[in-house]
Amino acid sequence: MSINRIIKAAGIVGVLVLVGMLTLTSPTAIGPLGVLVFFTTLYVTIFSVFSVALEVFNRLAYKREDMKRKDYLSAAVMAFGPIMIMMARSFGAINLWTLSLIAIFLILAEFLVYKKA
Repeated sequence: MSINRIIKAAGIVGVLVLVGMLTLTSPTAIGPLGVLVFFTTLYVTIFSVFSVALEVFNRLAYKREDMKRKDYLSAAVMAFGPIMIMMARSFGAINLWTLSLIAIFLILAEFLVYKKA
C-alpha cells in the first residue's frame, strides 16, 4: 500500500472524526484530551489536503507521478499554518503582527525543508 493511499485514508478518517466531534460534543464537555484529539485530527486532515494539492501540482507542473520526501515535508509545514492561525484566534490575538509572524515562520520552515531535505 502506497503512502499516498495511507495519507488519503487518514484524511477521510480525520474528516469523519471531526464531523463526529463537532456534532456530538460541545467544547466545554470534551475536556483536554478531546481538544488534543481535535487539533491532532485537524492537522492530519489539513496535511492530507495539502499533500493531495501538492500531488496534483506536481502532476500538472512537473509531470511527475511520484511524490518525493521533500514534498511530504513541505505539506507538513504548510499544514501547520492553519493550526497556528486557529491557536492565535483562540487567544484573541489575530492581528497583522501575528499573521506576519506566522507567515515568517512558515517561510523559514519551508526554506529549511528546501535546503536540508
